[in-house]
Amino acid sequence: LTPTQLAVLATVANQGPLTLGELAERERVAPPTITKVVAALHDSGLLAKQADPDDRRFVRVEVTPAGSELLDKTRARKNAWLATRLRDLSPDELDQLAAAADVLDRLTGRGDQP
Repeated sequence: LTPTQLAVLATVANQGPLTLGELAERERVAPPTITKVVAALHDSGLLAKQADPDDRRFVRVEVTPAGSELLDKTRARKNAWLATRLRDLSPDELDQLAAAADVLDRLTGRGDQP
């Protein structure tokens, strides 16, 4: 998968089901771009399309079991790579990294603080 396809798949897994408009907004891409990415993921069997139950003009996308499995494998591979890299850091570097992670969480709105 391309980085964009992987990002879209992860967004749908974490926040879906989503309409194409919602997904384009979350990914900060133009609607034609998200349409192409979703089509490729759908054709690969990683995303499923369903008519919106409230308004059948809209389509919602959700991750298929194959998409979830691919994300799990990708995360496991990335986590293993990161774990080997973290073992090479000194205790001071690990402390610096932990402090930076707190700042990044606040910056991205994931932390408890405003």
